[in-house]
Amino acid sequence: MALAAAAAAVTSIHPFLSRPTRVLRLPPLLLRASSSTSTSDFNITFAEPAPSKKASGPGPSAQPLVPWIARGADGKPCLHTTPPPDVLQAVAAAEAEAKRAKRDASRSQKGAGAVTDAPVASVKAKEKKAAPTGPPKFSKAARRFYNENIREHEPQRLAKVLAAAGVASRRTSEELIFQGKVTVNGSVCTSPQTKVDISKDSIYVNGNRISKKLPPKLYFAVNKPKGYICSSGEESKSVISLLDDYLKGWNKIQPGIPKPRLFTVGRLDVATTGLIIVTNDGEFAQKVAHPSSNITKEYVVTIDGAVHKKHLVAISEGTKVDGVKVVPDLVEPLDAQPDAKRTRLRIVVHEGRNHEVRELVQNAGLKVYALKRVRIGRFRLPADLGIGKMVELKEADIKSLEGNT
Repeated sequence: MALAAAAAAVTSIHPFLSRPTRVLRLPPLLLRASSSTSTSDFNITFAEPAPSKKASGPGPSAQPLVPWIARGADGKPCLHTTPPPDVLQAVAAAEAEAKRAKRDASRSQKGAGAVTDAPVASVKAKEKKAAPTGPPKFSKAARRFYNENIREHEPQRLAKVLAAAGVASRRTSEELIFQGKVTVNGSVCTSPQTKVDISKDSIYVNGNRISKKLPPKLYFAVNKPKGYICSSGEESKSVISLLDDYLKGWNKIQPGIPKPRLFTVGRLDVATTGLIIVTNDGEFAQKVAHPSSNITKEYVVTIDGAVHKKHLVAISEGTKVDGVKVVPDLVEPLDAQPDAKRTRLRIVVHEGRNHEVRELVQNAGLKVYALKRVRIGRFRLPADLGIGKMVELKEADIKSLEGNT
């Protein structure tokens, strides 16, 4: 009876044995009460443990010691105040098994979630892969701030910097560099590919220092009159001269910033009128004007003489310009204007080679009386823009110039 009470006390008090999920096998070590064992073998008495010196009252620190009865090395039972080693090992193994089961269950749940979300994750991965690597798209004001204050101050090729600063065209700037007329930080530079930072480097051309501020990017649509040439020189009848009044007030509009060097995007011959773009953005000009961009241009051609179906077929079949076969995208007659005796044709091309429209018409046996360009990309010449007048383009207009209808 005493042993049964001790076992019950051990089960109810000891922290390791109070857990119902732990199964402890103690028969090999714990003393069993049986009829064959005499009480004389158990010369053991239980006494109340001495109170702890630190314990001043009831609580966990004042709990009595739990007795453990186990056989010693000599095979005789004895009293211990700590659990036997195999009991501690059994408890540790059970706890480890529980942790392992919990971890496996958690992994299985995560795996099921991953399988469920696999299509979504695949779509997200594709979207992430297809995302552009360039600068992120923010608001217009943020992009403008980035272009004017950050992008423009990144190291760029010396010839490009000189052209952007209004010194000369890029080709002329390269010639100035080759001639040794450009110095960077006190040393003569003869390589146009040299990377410079205009905000940090000191650049001189013919002894004149280049401003550390670059003019902003400008874009204008001009209704070119007949007799004006698309030249960046100082000719009195150049398209750039049509913006002289705007440039005269530059110092008041942009104090402390050098005047921009403007040039035309592509060319119209001296007898052709209509839409021409003027800018100081070389990359933009190259993109719009180069034949590889395939940006469409629409022209209205006034024919001197009668136009028949065979003429329209001949124009549609195309012709060779500079040794390259060019074929128009569209050829159609326009409605006759009141009090107008001459026929007008609408011709749309995408390569924009030199004199391309004139060559197409003349190759069909027709004579051009007047030629006017009315559209580039999706941007159409404003109907209220008078001959010889210009209008500054907005961001939406600039984007429409780079795309087709």
